[in-house]
Amino acid sequence: MKDVPVAKVLSAIEEQSEFYFLFNARLIDVNRNVSVKAENAKISDILSTVFKNDNVDYIVYGRQIILSPKNLDAGETLFQQQIITGTVTDAASGEPLPGVNIVVKGTTQGVISDLNGKYSITVSSSNVVLVFSFIGYVTQEVPVAGKNNVDVALVQEIKELDEVVVVGYGTQKRSDITGSVASVSKERLSSIPVTNFMHAIQGSTAGLLVTQTSSVPGSSGVMQVRGVNSINANTSPFIVLDGIPFFGSTNDINTNDIESIEILKDASAVAIYGTRGANGVILITTKRGPKSQGKPMINYHTNIGMEQMSHVLKPMSPAAYVKKYADYMEQNGMTQTMVLPNSSEVDNYNAGITTDWLDEITQSGRFQEHNISISGGTEHIQYYVSGSHLDQDGVVKGYQYKRTSFRSNLDAKITDFLKIGASGFVTNNNYDGGRVNFLNGNAMSPYSVPRDSLGNYIIYPMYPELMFVNPLIGLTVQRKDRGLNLTGNGYAEITPGFLKGFKYRLNASYIYNITRFAQYTGRAYNDQSGTATLEDSQTDTWVIENIVSYTKDFGKHHFDFTGLYSAQKVEYFRGWSRATTFINDALAYYDLAAGTSQSNDSQGNIYTLASQMGRINYSYDSRYLLTITARRDGYSAFGANTSKYGLFPSVAVGWNIANESFMKNIAAINQLKLRVSYGETGNQAIGVNQTVTTASTVKYPFGRTALTGVLFSTMGNANLNWETTTGVNVGIDFGLFGNRVSGTAEVYKTQTSDILLRRNLPGITGYNNVWANLGRMQNVGLDFTLKTVNVQTDNIRWVTDLNFSTYKNEILELYGDGKDDIGNNWFIGHPLRIIYDYEKVGIWQEGEDVSQTDPVAKPGDLKFKDQNGDHKITADDRVIVGQRDPKWIGGMTNTFTYKNFNISIFLQTSQGGLKSNRDLTYADEAWRRNLPADFKYWTPENKSNYWPSLAAYKNYRGFQFAEDYSYVRIKDITLSYTIPKSFISRYKLEGLTVYISGRNLYTFTKWFGWDPEMTYYSRGWSDSSGSWENNYPPVRTISFGLNLGL
Repeated sequence: MKDVPVAKVLSAIEEQSEFYFLFNARLIDVNRNVSVKAENAKISDILSTVFKNDNVDYIVYGRQIILSPKNLDAGETLFQQQIITGTVTDAASGEPLPGVNIVVKGTTQGVISDLNGKYSITVSSSNVVLVFSFIGYVTQEVPVAGKNNVDVALVQEIKELDEVVVVGYGTQKRSDITGSVASVSKERLSSIPVTNFMHAIQGSTAGLLVTQTSSVPGSSGVMQVRGVNSINANTSPFIVLDGIPFFGSTNDINTNDIESIEILKDASAVAIYGTRGANGVILITTKRGPKSQGKPMINYHTNIGMEQMSHVLKPMSPAAYVKKYADYMEQNGMTQTMVLPNSSEVDNYNAGITTDWLDEITQSGRFQEHNISISGGTEHIQYYVSGSHLDQDGVVKGYQYKRTSFRSNLDAKITDFLKIGASGFVTNNNYDGGRVNFLNGNAMSPYSVPRDSLGNYIIYPMYPELMFVNPLIGLTVQRKDRGLNLTGNGYAEITPGFLKGFKYRLNASYIYNITRFAQYTGRAYNDQSGTATLEDSQTDTWVIENIVSYTKDFGKHHFDFTGLYSAQKVEYFRGWSRATTFINDALAYYDLAAGTSQSNDSQGNIYTLASQMGRINYSYDSRYLLTITARRDGYSAFGANTSKYGLFPSVAVGWNIANESFMKNIAAINQLKLRVSYGETGNQAIGVNQTVTTASTVKYPFGRTALTGVLFSTMGNANLNWETTTGVNVGIDFGLFGNRVSGTAEVYKTQTSDILLRRNLPGITGYNNVWANLGRMQNVGLDFTLKTVNVQTDNIRWVTDLNFSTYKNEILELYGDGKDDIGNNWFIGHPLRIIYDYEKVGIWQEGEDVSQTDPVAKPGDLKFKDQNGDHKITADDRVIVGQRDPKWIGGMTNTFTYKNFNISIFLQTSQGGLKSNRDLTYADEAWRRNLPADFKYWTPENKSNYWPSLAAYKNYRGFQFAEDYSYVRIKDITLSYTIPKSFISRYKLEGLTVYISGRNLYTFTKWFGWDPEMTYYSRGWSDSSGSWENNYPPVRTISFGLNLGL
């Protein structure tokens, strides 16, 4: 640069680096011309040349370079009448702030705070006002009012739209983003003690539904972004960890290692992930070492806590249990010959022996977690290394979870054009141990005992009742359940000097997942022959990505391009073995050959993906924005009659209205951006070998020998292809009143076509059904996020974060014939997940005429509405009574800060969903087991119009007892205190924060049962999400912790 103003040189440095300059124009002459020639030079060398003949010094503070005259007399001003001194600090941390501009309001007279945040300024009057300003902080005006000392604590300014966020294969300033990208608050990740990051982000982001279906130690939950886009395929979002597709359990990711989480929601944002982006994308970035910190930073974080049941569904008292049996016998017209149904119960009743079974099967839960990390770096190398151990014992006996993890992130600048790095982590999850059966524990008669006179478990405490076994015998099971995730990533990044703005990056990743399950049930478990089971699985995955990017600025125009070519291979293998009939229990599962009868099975598969992607971002003067993206995916499992490839384009535009000249005089509006996007995404949906006809092995007799043959069992469809989701999104981002009120409002519509469904086939074909791309479905919704800074002073700050989401799901087509599928409860024009059932209108009472509606009904039976008016209740009277998914969800966080104290209160809500409540009926089991104390039933003396009689199950007609599970939950409250730096520096500490936190503190709901959110199974029921053998109560946790920096 030749003969240009100093200000232009400084601007050029700001554009090509991450630094910003701060200076007082009155004290630093930036209008004089200089000539500078530099290429790949250090900033310090450039500044030395620029200010070679000037009396100018500089200091570096974070990303800011502060310029000031050498040997500056802090009192150098235009007037010499009264000297005001003071210190400027950060309101949040209490740390001194150097480089703050202190100016007398209405003049150009001012000074800059020194390295210790101190300043001294001479003013002409005791009535002047001092203006304190610093980049990244809210400007404050403070009247001197005759004081000689004025200390000020500056509050960081809210500039969320200027922060850099991860958007997939790169980063962008939030102000330049055209798609729907939501960031999870870092406070949720750093200050909430949870065992899984999904628990921290639940209810925190608009459009993201996280359901915690169980409180079992080590359980995670279910995630869903903006509704349901498929009927049979996976509907969970795609997770990307440090830029690489994530394979494993969410338990494998240590929350303390997470730097940020972004959620990509609309077609424009997720189209870059092609056939895996239709359900949204979760981008997780882990922490890395800082560039400017030569000294290693050691951080230790620990939390220790206690668990207890947050809501207890207490069982009936002994007296209520006796009366319930008598009422059951009377209502069912049976003669009662004993006070209780079983002889063992009668013996204990006569002896006055009772057992508190809830106390027998539960305990006080506990957990502790320890995390230590070491990070540091220089300009050429940065590192982050962490280790973590979690140990948790649940509130139900036998349930436990242990996790040990280790992570290492390394970045190194080898030359001016070559940068390399490596990331790796290993996580071991341990769910070992025999477990109590919680359902059986709640079913036990209070007149039964768990142990005999020798202390051994009684198999059938309610003998001769054989349906319910002792819930404690599960503790005798020898059980191993473990998982290991070993992930390694490496990259090389080339930025050749001959092509400015160009970068090539090579990512390589290998992921090794193994699971091991081993179990032995013996005589103490009532398995008189003994059964041993072994099951192991292994998944090997490698991913290679070639990424090129190019950035160019010319005038007010900005252009950048990202291109990708990637390949992925996944190989899976599973082996299973079982043996029974052991002579004793000594060998457990260590020698399956000792069992008289053995069986085994194994399976495996391989699939590959190849992808190409291109993305163009363009902006003009940071006002007009354009993003064009296209991704082409090839998936080996697609049908042989297809190309196996899919192309998924998207386009998005944005308008930063606040940057227009006509908005400059509207002081109340700081940020205002309109976004519109349209595009297509895909869902692989198809499993390996799903497109081909497969056979299974069978045994058949031949003479006196059993031979193995094959039998075609599943018909394939070579035309199977991806499901395609087309979506449009319109959003507006705003910031008002100095960004004290900011937020986002978005409306969207998605439509998924070629949904995979099973088409039924005639029996003569030899097959029951075949998969085909047939259905169509859509979602229309609204996401809203609002953040307000309600109070902001030197010492007090109150911030509210609010989010709200709602959507309407609708099936548009099923099999191409316009007909509903009543068998699966799928109805065109209605949501996918609905309750199709009779409409309950009350309970039949004595004296009511049942002949015109339900002739077989008796007093105490459920009363259903005769929908078609034919004077009888049949299957034709079933209607859609509601939807299973909530109609809307939301969350609200209030954060209060007073000096070094901080308290955060988070409320989460789910409204309008229905689900079957099995705690409202126990059918013909009601007389054989104990029931909840608050369980009611109709009697002639208690003519309830809500609770049916104990005999009503004979006329249930399969009624599902669907109830509204709406709730508002005090999800967590955290109180923390940051020890002042002035105190801990005496002990050579960098930082110390202590806190107490409570989770799941209270739930406001009308739901009858253990918990409205969690899933509870009736005896004998199970599915892919859980089993009746693992029912578990809701849990409240209270934890104490500290964060220590060295």
